[in-house]
Amino acid sequence: TEALEVIEDEMQDYIHDNTDDEITHHTFLNAYLMSKGAVPANLDPFRTLMGSTATGVNTNLIGHRLTNLTQLTIDTSWWTRYRDDKHNPDLDPNFVFKQAVPTLGVNQHTAIPRTDADTTDPNFLQAIANTAGFHFPTIEQGGSSLYPSLAQRATDVEVLRILMSIGPTETMHFQTWSDVAGNAPPLTAVDPVTGVRVRFPDLEVENELFDKALIMPEPCPFLSRSLPIVSIIRPTNTEGAAMGALQFLTGMGLFIGQSQAFFAYF
Repeated sequence: TEALEVIEDEMQDYIHDNTDDEITHHTFLNAYLMSKGAVPANLDPFRTLMGSTATGVNTNLIGHRLTNLTQLTIDTSWWTRYRDDKHNPDLDPNFVFKQAVPTLGVNQHTAIPRTDADTTDPNFLQAIANTAGFHFPTIEQGGSSLYPSLAQRATDVEVLRILMSIGPTETMHFQTWSDVAGNAPPLTAVDPVTGVRVRFPDLEVENELFDKALIMPEPCPFLSRSLPIVSIIRPTNTEGAAMGALQFLTGMGLFIGQSQAFFAYF
């Protein structure tokens, strides 16, 4: 908790609020499906992952987690994507945006203490908190793109309204977390279990691609380069949006340990 508060003293409140929001999204969408006679989504059979066993965790959830937060490979290219005024992944699908934290994008990193042993070294514990700090916006930038991408496929006005109403809350989460992530203290740490090294750079810099103060989406090309640049969410291409989101989360390592039945469910 203290390591998280080094990044943001209201971090616990943000985490709880964000979690509550996502639970309501899940609950509402399932209820809406049932109201239309559709089968609701149920991922409970796949809550089989171990999670953390460190002091303070809900012991009832040990061995009953849906996602894996201990072996993450985090793509932080969204940091420069939203600061780049010359490129848009929808128009430049092969352009490689630079990573804010390059070492998070290789190997596997834990965003939670796996056991109490992970809490004994303050520097490594801060690295775990920093990893969590970048994991949050990495998830939420995906949601910011997913809803407008799916909205383009809606053929029912009510469904469109749902997508347009929930989507902006994901963007609010993203901007909050992207602002918070910039406060992660610079450090270098080595995972005592895996030997993996991570380095968090100082993002209080003059370079506009990395300056932590520039949290508003920079204008960029949109639809056509013949049009003026504009501040937008990106990407929003609808083709392959849903499976693209699943592949992104899978590539992050969020589902390491899940069964083939889990992936077949989708």
